[in-house]
Amino acid sequence: MSLKLDQLSAQLKLALSDKITQLTVALDEITIECRADHYIAVCTKLRDHAELKFEQLIDLCGVDYSEYKDGIWEGARYAMVLHLLSVSLNQRVRLRVFAQDDDFPVLPTLVDIWPAANWFEREAFDLYGLMFENHPDLRRLLTDYGFVGHPFRKDFPMIGNVEMRYDPEQQRVIYQPVSIELRNNVPRVIRDEGAHQ
Repeated sequence: MSLKLDQLSAQLKLALSDKITQLTVALDEITIECRADHYIAVCTKLRDHAELKFEQLIDLCGVDYSEYKDGIWEGARYAMVLHLLSVSLNQRVRLRVFAQDDDFPVLPTLVDIWPAANWFEREAFDLYGLMFENHPDLRRLLTDYGFVGHPFRKDFPMIGNVEMRYDPEQQRVIYQPVSIELRNNVPRVIRDEGAHQ
């Protein structure tokens, strides 16, 4: 591990102490984890601490771990992963936090800490069904308002549940169950074994 990563690891441990449940270094990147009830406090400290100064939220995305490691994952199903940047100190960190309830995953919003979290959280809500407590405008961002389900969940059907089409008789868009017939989409490769001799 480089001297810079050593120093950042030490600063993270010193500043966040018992709020970090795990700190790992892989591929020259530091990933820390915290519990959901410490999420706001950890993020605020990451932004405001003089030795950390992670003033910029680069990315925030949802993750569904239900099929992780070939289905032998033992932890919580849904997580939020944040990528943070300190422009002033030229350092990066990744923070992962798991929602405690797999049936109704809820985390507090980070909009008051990093306003850029607004649309990232809307995207995680839309695609994974993650809820964000006190979010100012939590509604779908990428899918249609009438869309049923959350398409990035591992248990979402590949062909979807409903399709929409314009009905000329009713002169409006209607939703109906998917009518696609299942078929094998694996291409066939035919080789002539004698052609390359």
